[in-house]
Amino acid sequence: MQDHNHDLPELTLRGMLLGAVLTVIFTASNVYLGLKVGLTFSSAIPAAIISMAVLRVAKGSNILENNIVQTQASAAGTLSAIIFIIPGLLMVGYWQNFEFWQTLLVSACGGCLGVLFTIPLRRAMVVHSDLPYPEGVAAAEILKVGTANNSSGIKELLTGGGIASLTALFSSGFKILTSELSVWLPFGSGITQLSLGYSTALVGAGYLIGIAGGLALLTGIILAWGVMIPYFTMTGTPADGQTLQAFAQVCYKDKVRLIGAGVMGVAAIWTLIKLARPVIDGVKEAIQSARMPQEERKLHHTDTDISVESIAIIFLIMFVGLLGTFYSLVSANNLPFTQSLIISLVGVLLAVMIGFLVAAAAAYMAGLVGSSSSPISGIGILSIIISSLVIMTLCKWLGIFDLPGGEQFATATAIFTTSIVLAIACISNDNMQDLKTGFLVGATPQHQQIALLLGCLVGALAIAPVLNLLYQAYGFPGALPRPDMNPEHALAAPQATLMTMIAQGIFSSNLAWEYIYFGIGLGVVIVVIDSLLKSYTKNLCLPPLAVGIGIYLPPSLQTPLVVGAVMGYFLERAIKSSEQEDAKRRGTLFASGLIVGESLVGVLIAAVIAVSVSVGGSDSPLALVGEDFALTAEFLGLGVFIVTLAIFCKIVRGKT
Repeated sequence: MQDHNHDLPELTLRGMLLGAVLTVIFTASNVYLGLKVGLTFSSAIPAAIISMAVLRVAKGSNILENNIVQTQASAAGTLSAIIFIIPGLLMVGYWQNFEFWQTLLVSACGGCLGVLFTIPLRRAMVVHSDLPYPEGVAAAEILKVGTANNSSGIKELLTGGGIASLTALFSSGFKILTSELSVWLPFGSGITQLSLGYSTALVGAGYLIGIAGGLALLTGIILAWGVMIPYFTMTGTPADGQTLQAFAQVCYKDKVRLIGAGVMGVAAIWTLIKLARPVIDGVKEAIQSARMPQEERKLHHTDTDISVESIAIIFLIMFVGLLGTFYSLVSANNLPFTQSLIISLVGVLLAVMIGFLVAAAAAYMAGLVGSSSSPISGIGILSIIISSLVIMTLCKWLGIFDLPGGEQFATATAIFTTSIVLAIACISNDNMQDLKTGFLVGATPQHQQIALLLGCLVGALAIAPVLNLLYQAYGFPGALPRPDMNPEHALAAPQATLMTMIAQGIFSSNLAWEYIYFGIGLGVVIVVIDSLLKSYTKNLCLPPLAVGIGIYLPPSLQTPLVVGAVMGYFLERAIKSSEQEDAKRRGTLFASGLIVGESLVGVLIAAVIAVSVSVGGSDSPLALVGEDFALTAEFLGLGVFIVTLAIFCKIVRGKT
């Protein structure tokens, strides 16, 4: 910790403005990436680098000012996780588009509560903890190095961003390249699919995930498409006129994904069980610290949080904001005032209570595995189940199910409740990572907490418009804005689809629970295998949540993740130990550039598509070739993908 930085300015107007701009950019790119493949990336590191590059031309810029910028912008990498559930309101037909004010307030208020809930945990989990905080430590190192050399890392970041941007433009825009190669293979009397995705962003994400997560995803792919799909297609019977390929897709949607949900649910519960004791210990230490006399705390600027009075005022404002937002959602169903108020109050109290409990767990997970690798979606699965069961009980008591559209209303209410929980959990996850960075560079926690609150507000302003833009351009599974749209081009929104399906199944009592039960059993087996590997080996493990995701997501979205993870593993082994730290840093920056570049181009292309279709034009307005170019585009896409991998390897090894 650099305690001598107390005279340096931190919260500056130029820093907050730059942080706001970066927040909007990274929020947009994370919303796109999250809806496409169910993954978001931590924006702290690229934000720190961009901040240093921009502020270097300003007089008097310093490490603490740059830290505040990355703290504010990093809120984008996590607040955007609300997209893992809120599109469900369109999928169930309760919303026809994203309501701006409701989306804004649930994101902003939930995110700000996430900041508040982790303040009491800072001293226990950051100051007195040996948790690794991988992204927080990495961001601190970049800030320290960048202070001496502001151009450090910019080359790798811009190179990755440029390559990914061009690749995305030529594939998603011009259609000269394809984004995947897919082949159907016979398997006995059944069938299966072999897919390779070409997404450079996912290669970068796989590199950051690491070999353990990559192999766990591969295990899930093999279980889903090497075992389950062949079995279901061999033992089942297609509908009249249905091809075997179409039947396989139905089996995947209606059976395999539910199995994956069961595995993910077990993985999430197991994670929370493992974290229970250290989280309880951390809360106890935080309470003990709060009870110490003021003079015994030896407070200085690196140990100053937002005051208790300010926390209470902000909490009250956020609670009232959520209550008003919830009432606005509920009252649209024309229920009596008393019923609407009861449902709104129960929904907000339930969300805040669950959010408070998961905030500590999310904060601990950030320290343990990093923000990007934390199982926030697992928390969402647990939350939607709990919320659905509570809302179902409440709606039965109030007679809501006897009203027209009662089931749809109850499902939407559970989804909205879970949206608040996810906003709280994701910011709690990010907050500790940023506070660790600040602790290492000598920042003031109070200033960082203010920056995070600002980041939540600015990020929330960007989420609703970007969501509407992407919805109008692509649509979601079961929720297409226009009847003539191709459902195959819809954004997968995997977590939102999964959680909506679970909620609908609970309320309609027609969910195929047998597949979820099988997934639960499989999840238990995977947890046992993972525990045995950790107990009897040094480096082997099988993260259960990653296996569940591998079963659930389409293989074309996962194979580039696996490629990136495996490539990173072999690159690390090929590089001398003395050079590994620099190589890892180059790889992290290049991978971050790949993610940001493809994501931002995806958002820009979505804007072009939205404008085109709004005036009656094509949904592929930038396409330069027709469908007869598809085969050539596949080979060109594969070639560009291989070249990108080669460039990635050269940059990591320092040969460019």
